Amino acid sequence: MEYHRITSIEDPLFRSMHELMQEVFPPEEVLEFGLWKEPLEDPGIRVFVAVHEGKVVGATEYRYYEDFNVAMTDFTIIGRSGLGIGPFLAKQRGKDLEALAAEKGVKLHGMFAEIYDPYRVGEHEFGGVKPMDPFVRREVLSHLGYKRLDFEYVHPSWNNDGEAVTGLDLCFLPTDDEQDRLSAELIVSFLKRYYAVLPNRPQSWYDMVKRLEAQSEVALLPL
Repeated sequence: MEYHRITSIEDPLFRSMHELMQEVFPPEEVLEFGLWKEPLEDPGIRVFVAVHEGKVVGATEYRYYEDFNVAMTDFTIIGRSGLGIGPFLAKQRGKDLEALAAEKGVKLHGMFAEIYDPYRVGEHEFGGVKPMDPFVRREVLSHLGYKRLDFEYVHPSWNNDGEAVTGLDLCFLPTDDEQDRLSAELIVSFLKRYYAVLPNRPQSWYDMVKRLEAQSEVALLPL
């Protein structure tokens, strides 16, 4: 299997990846095709696909914030079962992020991720692909070491229509698996940077940020 980075919407594999995203994710979670041009050209955004026999069978997007020394996993897609796509993507992503942190002379502090909570929201079927089932994904991410940040999370819709998306948790994978709290200031700084691309954010998102700004730390809880 090949781990191939996509840096342009002109890459033929990007259309395949975008179609896979549309098959798997709810519509409000998928940025429209043309709006990918600038993100793909941004050196800080890393989009890779797993290519098997010339076809895109999985994908992951993530970014490394060197000033925060944390990463964010935007998404991971497993398009087919029985190929070991999930472990392949996780291993390759980890190696890439470790190398990026090492270039700065540090060890990666950890990685954020948004995770659906199927116990609250049960209608997401993710294209019928069993490895993408939210119950399976949540358990796998728990095994990887992700922990849930203890606050009510609001996610602005990627449709940029100002709507709030709920039913997700913001989680963090600490490099130190004994870590049980995270700086609220880091969380706020990260969220403001991450969602700067969406000018139309719901009021509930701003309220969430304000509550976080009043805290010093946020507990990391088991998934």
